[in-house]
Amino acid sequence: MCIREETQRIEREILSPYAALSENTRGRERAAAECEIRTPYQRDRDKVIHCKSFRRLKHKTQVFLSPEGDHYRTRLTHTLEVSQIARTIARALRLNEDLTEAVALGHDLGHTPFGHAGERALNNLMPGGFRHYEQSARVVERLENDGEGLNLTFEVRDGIRCHTRGQEAVTMEGRIIRWADKIAYMNHDIDDAIRAGVIRESDIPRDIIAVLGDTKSRRITTMIVSLIRNSQNGAVDMDGDVKAAYDALHEYMYRAVYLNDYAKREEKKVPHVIESLFAYYVRHPERLPESMQAISEEDGREQAACDYIAGMTDRYAVDLYSNLFIPKAWGTPV
Repeated sequence: MCIREETQRIEREILSPYAALSENTRGRERAAAECEIRTPYQRDRDKVIHCKSFRRLKHKTQVFLSPEGDHYRTRLTHTLEVSQIARTIARALRLNEDLTEAVALGHDLGHTPFGHAGERALNNLMPGGFRHYEQSARVVERLENDGEGLNLTFEVRDGIRCHTRGQEAVTMEGRIIRWADKIAYMNHDIDDAIRAGVIRESDIPRDIIAVLGDTKSRRITTMIVSLIRNSQNGAVDMDGDVKAAYDALHEYMYRAVYLNDYAKREEKKVPHVIESLFAYYVRHPERLPESMQAISEEDGREQAACDYIAGMTDRYAVDLYSNLFIPKAWGTPV
């Protein structure tokens, strides 16, 4: 018995009946030899961590556009916090931590530069709209590895595609990610907004604090414990009081931070940057990277331009816009 088979034996013995056993995966789109050491979900986690799209998350906006301070969250640190929260929940529920981690690490690979402002801009440009969770699935299925995709298991791809509202993953591990994502972004956005001087801790309504707690750590703990205690028979949810307090906190954050003129003052420039780059590459697909030119030929110019822009970091998009559209002094290197 190899190490992978021993790990899968342990999964059978200790995991919940609702857990997704790695030996029961629906498999990959392309057949691949088994690893003697890692289960299929462990391999998927490693594929995600080592891909280029994962590395680019470190320079993609979470909430505050291209933040200068060292301690603001980026899309990468958000992803790591989602993974930590999701694994905590999965372990408590005796679910498959490797599958949970693989989905968590891959859930935002398709997110645009400039956060949700970039997503809205691409959504307005693409004939069928743009949704980052669908783009994340497209990244792992088609775009990564020079157009070969990562060839992940069905369960990981399904969890990535279904991590946001309106959809439900086929596995309980995948359904955890939606909540872990909410818990992570709500609490670290509060932390960043306080650091930026947009709100103060004392501004959060007291009735919300009374239920969830008066610090980031206490709020995260309250939400996680509520999920663990109320998730059963394949369903994942919080209890009524905590869920109502979370919803109230979400509404407060939208009003105080996500729509705050001071916090979002630079975002009004984002649509122009995205629209200009999109129009340029639709007109000039020959100037796309080689792998994207193949996408243009197979899926159309708009899709190729969208894929290329969605994969950019904030600073790459700004630098590219500057090189393409801002006049340079004679002799300036481009």
